[in-house]
Amino acid sequence: MNLASREYLIGLMSGTSLDGVDAVLVEFQQEKPVAIAHRARAFDAPLRQTLLELHQCGSDELHRAALASIALTHHYAAVTGELLAARGLAPEAIRALACHGQTVRHDPKSGYTLQLNQPARLAELIGITVVADFRARDIAAGGQGAPLVPAFHAAVFRAPDRHRVVLNLGGIANITDLPPNDEVRGFDTGPGNMLLDAWTQRHWQRDFDRDGAIAATGAVIPGLLRNLLDDPYFAIAPPKSTGRDRFHLGWLTARLAGGEAPEDVLATLAELSAQSIAQSLARHCPGTEEVLVCGGGAFNSDLLTRLGCSLPGVSIMSTGEVGIAPLWVEAMAFAWLARQTLLGLPGNLPPVTGAAGPRILGAIYPK
Repeated sequence: MNLASREYLIGLMSGTSLDGVDAVLVEFQQEKPVAIAHRARAFDAPLRQTLLELHQCGSDELHRAALASIALTHHYAAVTGELLAARGLAPEAIRALACHGQTVRHDPKSGYTLQLNQPARLAELIGITVVADFRARDIAAGGQGAPLVPAFHAAVFRAPDRHRVVLNLGGIANITDLPPNDEVRGFDTGPGNMLLDAWTQRHWQRDFDRDGAIAATGAVIPGLLRNLLDDPYFAIAPPKSTGRDRFHLGWLTARLAGGEAPEDVLATLAELSAQSIAQSLARHCPGTEEVLVCGGGAFNSDLLTRLGCSLPGVSIMSTGEVGIAPLWVEAMAFAWLARQTLLGLPGNLPPVTGAAGPRILGAIYPK
């Protein structure tokens, strides 16, 4: 497919944090893509609750999932329209819209992953070609279907003279290992913000613990931390991926003795995120010199302090310091993956996902 020398794509991302949708306008002209503008749209409380409930078995799931998909699609269309209006662009100016959808089940061992999405409806609503369903082909080829962003990380963040790791601190934490003279690897390390947010919502009725301020007042409970880190997932060698299917409030409460102070549990969860990431780097990314942090957790100063203590001698910085704002990275990555689809180029990395080989990802829904 011949594409113009200068083109615009929009990437949409709604992740495991369930806080809303990020939309990023990306220009492809030079060797590396450039993020032009960003727009975010929060989920309303009923939709967020529905999405959370759909991670567990329940009554009338198919109907509720279909209705949630429609509601999601209207959110995707609305934030895209807001982004276009803010930049004074018509839909015709956009080559394609990348829409990953909202993951509610992820079980690659059973051969499936499920993202709520209605890309055909989105193409109708917004009048832009939509690229979606990015994970399915990798899973069909025997892969995990995740993480998919490492190929993008390698394209924009790899350095020839130092060993970098990109850490996405979303609901689930995942890393991309970028050694200068070896293959790219990547995997989910375990919980990022997800358990922190869920515990904060339960005990303080806040969406999240801003800056980790509440966690910073607590004391880590050593026995609980050991119990949490004993989960078999942390010992599995990559490729591997995980999500709410495994790490949820029920997983946590089953490991509580009862009577723990809520702020101490929160501090322990922050330490769990930091130590599971640090242990992953020590085991699978030896020689790491720099960690570039993106995702919502990049703004959690308590969590970053804990991470720094767990990674002595490693430089930890925001992806913003190398040119891409932390909240823009994932949506931008899916714009990049959509362009790979349009060009007929692979988007997965077999050493990352475990797929049988490189595959062209995604399905195209013309406008």
